[in-house]
Amino acid sequence: MRDPVLYASATADLHVTADELASSLRFDADDEFPPVFATSRMIALMELAASRVLRPLLEDDELSVGVSVDVVHTAATPPDCVVTATARYLGMDEKHYLFDVSASDDAGEIGRGTHKRAVVSTSRLLAGAAKRTAGAA
Repeated sequence: MRDPVLYASATADLHVTADELASSLRFDADDEFPPVFATSRMIALMELAASRVLRPLLEDDELSVGVSVDVVHTAATPPDCVVTATARYLGMDEKHYLFDVSASDDAGEIGRGTHKRAVVSTSRLLAGAAKRTAGAA
């Protein structure tokens, strides 16, 4: 795995539909959230942008996975807007790739923070997941 170019960046865009709203995250009848872009969807978009920075550097049987996220969601985005997440590679933090991440809609920034990713073997990751499933039975 090569080191990405310092300050390399990538983006990911998402048109906010009903599925991306916090109000769609009802796991129980008593769960109630506002009909605005969900923080969890913003984080997913930020992770996607960061993964795109690393994608050209991956070897066969490798992928990047999120390790940690430290973000603030500072503004509400209504349905039918486009949100763009940007990830900028900052360098290594021990064995993890560190990114500055942000998200914005047409009115400006809606969130910002840092995100760490690791590069792992796909087959090793899936084997570990299978062991957890077997152990839970």
